[in-house]
Amino acid sequence: MTSKPNSPPSMLAISIQHAGGPEVLVPVSHPVPQPESGCILIKVEAAGVNRPDILQRRGLYPPPPGASGIPGLEIAGKVVALGTGTGRFNIGDDVCALVAGGGYAEYCAVHESNALLIPPDMSMMEAAAVPETFFTVWTNLFQRGKLREGETVLIHGGASGIGTTAIMLSKAFGATAIVTVGSEEKRQACLALGADLAINYHSHDFVEETKKFTDGKGADVVVDIIAGDYVARNYKAAALNGRIVQIGVQNGPARELNLMTMLAKRLTHTGSTLRSRSVQEKAQIAAELEQHVWPLLEQGKLRPPIFKVFRLEEAAEAHALMESGAHIGKIVLAIRP
Repeated sequence: MTSKPNSPPSMLAISIQHAGGPEVLVPVSHPVPQPESGCILIKVEAAGVNRPDILQRRGLYPPPPGASGIPGLEIAGKVVALGTGTGRFNIGDDVCALVAGGGYAEYCAVHESNALLIPPDMSMMEAAAVPETFFTVWTNLFQRGKLREGETVLIHGGASGIGTTAIMLSKAFGATAIVTVGSEEKRQACLALGADLAINYHSHDFVEETKKFTDGKGADVVVDIIAGDYVARNYKAAALNGRIVQIGVQNGPARELNLMTMLAKRLTHTGSTLRSRSVQEKAQIAAELEQHVWPLLEQGKLRPPIFKVFRLEEAAEAHALMESGAHIGKIVLAIRP
């Protein structure tokens, strides 16, 4: 039986008025969603800001069918209502969750299997910075990239939310981490997080540096959010039987790509998106994170680096900061009553 929602009929949310720049993000009054069967309603205290949110705002990444048009893919807050058939959480539990949309709001409904209890001693701001990047990195680096202890991973965009998470998780599971960055400040930040080598791509060729660092072998796994001319260079930087995992295309389609390199090295090049996956697929990722990663969060061994926190009403400013590329780690929106 559905619990009586402890929520008002309307809430503050961020609307994308039309495709465009950060200025199209406008605070509006919106009906509070109600939890359907298997779902919980969360009173949101914090929401992470991610690059897919920017793509959605630009009109390039629409929400999947049935998902909220409100942007926001990760949240943290308190459970205030339970839909029928739920049993994983209780009213009052502090949880974080991966959502297909609706995160930039005071309330958000999500299937209970896509939510996780917030570890003790972790703040709501930190918890909101976990789901999108940890789900993404786990599925791509470990499930698809099959990174193993003792291997070397090359991570592009090392100072991004994805990059900083990939550094922490690869090191936590015994791999060597090489990253590319665009400034000395970001290089130092990545080294402080545990990266074994941080390459400033403005002054050094990451192919040459990766080869040199690995005594000519190359990287066993490459995590790429860039694409463009990086694809061909990733093939050169990869080791024999290397795996390239494509999770972004910030520089557009691959260019000047010689597939003979792929054949000669027996490379695997795969890619994926997370948002359009089914509730069941996301639930499987959540279960693996709960088993393998949550203990590290509970012990305080992993913490997402927070660069800046904005108020919900300042979502446009948060997007402008992310687009500037000046951040290191995560940007979070704080939702206040």
